[in-house]
Amino acid sequence: MNFLFYISKNYSIPIVRPIAEYLEKSDHQFSFFLSRKVKNEFANEIPENKILNNIEDTKKTPPDFVIVPGNFVDFRIPGIKVQIFHGLGVEKTSHFKIRHFFDVYCTSGPLVTERFSQLQNKHKYFLVKETGWPKVDHIVNYPIKDLREQYKIPKDFKVILFAPTHSKKMQSAEDLLPQIPKIIGKNEIWLLKFHELMSKKINHIVENFKNMRLVESYDITPYLHLADILITDTSSVAYEFMILDKPIITYKTAARKDKGINIYQPLDLRSALDRSFQKPYEYQDNREKHIQQINPKLDGEISENLIDTLIKIRQDNEIPKKKKPFNLFRKAQILYHEKFRKGYLR
Repeated sequence: MNFLFYISKNYSIPIVRPIAEYLEKSDHQFSFFLSRKVKNEFANEIPENKILNNIEDTKKTPPDFVIVPGNFVDFRIPGIKVQIFHGLGVEKTSHFKIRHFFDVYCTSGPLVTERFSQLQNKHKYFLVKETGWPKVDHIVNYPIKDLREQYKIPKDFKVILFAPTHSKKMQSAEDLLPQIPKIIGKNEIWLLKFHELMSKKINHIVENFKNMRLVESYDITPYLHLADILITDTSSVAYEFMILDKPIITYKTAARKDKGINIYQPLDLRSALDRSFQKPYEYQDNREKHIQQINPKLDGEISENLIDTLIKIRQDNEIPKKKKPFNLFRKAQILYHEKFRKGYLR
């Protein structure tokens, strides 16, 4: 089988990395089709012979499957289009939006599968398979030996990770950032990870405080392991952190408010932190309950399961015969972004 990874954002690299690592050990072929931005930043990390440079390249050796950790894919590329999602953002309505690009949706867990199965029954042209989200493999298998030494964090320091969403309606950065310098403990390191789509105007706040570090890496995974507590809002990073069974504080979260301490006022942040340090297992049962619904497969073998599932789909000819809608507007968006925006849609 021949697989093509269609990557438009930097943060998609850790999502597909465990799949690529599994394919590297197999007899299957795989390659990458990258947006200009991703190609500029990751060209040195991906072998040149694995990168396809244009649409015509994808047609010379057509892929059997196009694996997409995002909402859009270029309709001109041949192959069965597979949506694996760019996060576990089950609170956001956009997570369940059908944009008529995909033949297969590989869902993370029962809650997502149920919603997409309803949509499958409605539209009838795509297939839904529960495989787990492949980035979970990257998280649970991440090498954590000497991680604190690697990032120069003293052993007796607590580590707090603040990772807000970029969505203007759900983000917490504007409210919480002014509060953070006032409450930093003497033996605390704060790691601030802003989404790449967020405004850069807020970055300057970090520069004046030695106990605050701005995380500029595209991959949040090592920082999830370093952190003792996560502060977020309605970002899907909450569920990535939940996999590691550590305390979460949310600010005005939209749903599943019992996954950790949910606060509504910036002034309550310090007391929520102190309580989380004192009672790290307070919400453990709730975390387990939500993970079982959102992504219960934590064995580090989701990528293998995903590839096996896709191969079986092809062998059993399971793709519905009904054609996708013509989708003229969204196809025009793809062409517009390619020509004028020098990249691909999120």
